[in-house]
Amino acid sequence: MATITASIVNELRAKTGQGMMECKKMLTETGGDIEKAIENFRKKGVKGSIAGRATTEGRVEVLTKGDVAVAVELVCNTDFTAKSEQAEKIAKLAAETLAGSPSGDLASNAAIKEALVNVSQVTGENVQLGRTAVVQGNVGSYLYSTAGKGKVGVVLEFAAPASEEIIKSLGMHIVASKPVALTRADVPADLVAKERDIAVDQAKQTGKPQNIAEKIAEGKLNSFYAERVLLDQEYVRADEFKGTVAALLKSKGVELKKYTRLEVGQA
Repeated sequence: MATITASIVNELRAKTGQGMMECKKMLTETGGDIEKAIENFRKKGVKGSIAGRATTEGRVEVLTKGDVAVAVELVCNTDFTAKSEQAEKIAKLAAETLAGSPSGDLASNAAIKEALVNVSQVTGENVQLGRTAVVQGNVGSYLYSTAGKGKVGVVLEFAAPASEEIIKSLGMHIVASKPVALTRADVPADLVAKERDIAVDQAKQTGKPQNIAEKIAEGKLNSFYAERVLLDQEYVRADEFKGTVAALLKSKGVELKKYTRLEVGQA
């Protein structure tokens, strides 16, 4: 079976204007063959006038329901449609559906599919479901809204129930600071290697020998972690708490196990 990489999915999205989930599903069906995937989309009646337009706008909806928290992305072509009542209703329907059946396939839900077709026909835009995120257990969610729509959603899982105050504080921080991982161990190895190589090369260009360059690189990696790893980051509201996110959590007696951040237009 062909490996469906993010780059292949993005290439198909760029060529068809279809949503990420639809592109991934189609590529899986075609064994990773982009041209065949495009042909299959055409057979399904995707209009060139719609499919040729990139889904760079959209909205995010979050929902916490019992021990489940979800985030759903809806993508479309224009900000006008993203802010519309129809788009809001579909995003809320998708969030409710996912919260009620966390392991279900939203793309196959008849009511959602019909709603997407209807809004696409009315607006003439390519309106599709985008990414989704689900956490279960002791959960919470946070939505950052601007210009009449949810722009960034965060779902969080804790080791024990957390207060609304800490959920809001962490959600706000994650929205603003865009961490790449919860802990240093969670940072993708290829990203760490890339940052280390860049730091070593920079040091060597100043005339430092390899062993010294590697020590300098380790120091720069610590700075990288402080900027990009959630627990290492300085909490954004110094007027509320001065210190790292890890220190904030410790002061509240809270352990964060997992988080996911969804922002419209961001991979």
